[in-house]
Amino acid sequence: MRERGTWLPTMGTAVAIIWGLTFLSTKVAVREMGPMSLALSRFIIAVLTLLPIVALTKTSLRIEKKDLPRLAIAGFLGITLYFLFENNGIMRLSASESSIIVGTIPVLTLLIEMFIYRRKTRPVVAIGIVLSFLGVAGIVAKSETVKSSPAGYFFMVGAALVWVVYTFQTRPLGLKYPLLSVTFWQIFFGMLGCIPFAIAEGQNFAAVSLPIWLNVAFLGVIASAFGYWFYVVVLDRLGASRAAVFINLIPVVSIVASFFLLGERLSPLQLVGGAAAIAGVYLATV
Repeated sequence: MRERGTWLPTMGTAVAIIWGLTFLSTKVAVREMGPMSLALSRFIIAVLTLLPIVALTKTSLRIEKKDLPRLAIAGFLGITLYFLFENNGIMRLSASESSIIVGTIPVLTLLIEMFIYRRKTRPVVAIGIVLSFLGVAGIVAKSETVKSSPAGYFFMVGAALVWVVYTFQTRPLGLKYPLLSVTFWQIFFGMLGCIPFAIAEGQNFAAVSLPIWLNVAFLGVIASAFGYWFYVVVLDRLGASRAAVFINLIPVVSIVASFFLLGERLSPLQLVGGAAAIAGVYLATV
């Protein structure tokens, strides 16, 4: 069993911060780009970012033929299908509403591990996961949002379910290949899966403004190339349920960022919820 480094909570929290900001960035970007045109652009940039990193770190990209289908499926789930759901959901909901879904991921992951894989979880870890979920529920309970679209919630629920399957599909690969290699190939296959959806949207890329392209660059370089790489490392070291707990911090980041950038008010219940979510992450990773 690989030793768990003390730096893992820091890396997991960094991923949560980065991905929390993506809800705001995506909300801005879909004003001018179709959901899957945005996803395709984002992951083309991510692939181009990872290539020099792979070269500098001398990471082997060689994969056995028998493992290519698993990599391709993981890429389709965690990239293509996830962002088909998420981007369409964000387009129909506010950034805060969209982030609600991430609070269900750790609970779904834990339930799969307990009932399907029959894995036992230490009580303190289970308490941490539940506490962080309740914290997220407190945060979003008093969010001041625009009128909701039922379809938006459907898309976000789909995103959560897909992400849980993706985490279980990915972890065995990290035990066999360099984590950077796993990240690269998943993003590459996921990017390919985005192409037919983007073509169907008929996006006029020349009409996209510079501020939107800057958001796409953030999503591609920071959120995708580095974000997925860091998450795969955390997933490999901590396991699916503990890695998923960091996802619970994403709504905290999204709502705080919305407070400073969009002027949204935070209620006392949201502040308590944020503290509970952070405490849950600590309990689940000690």
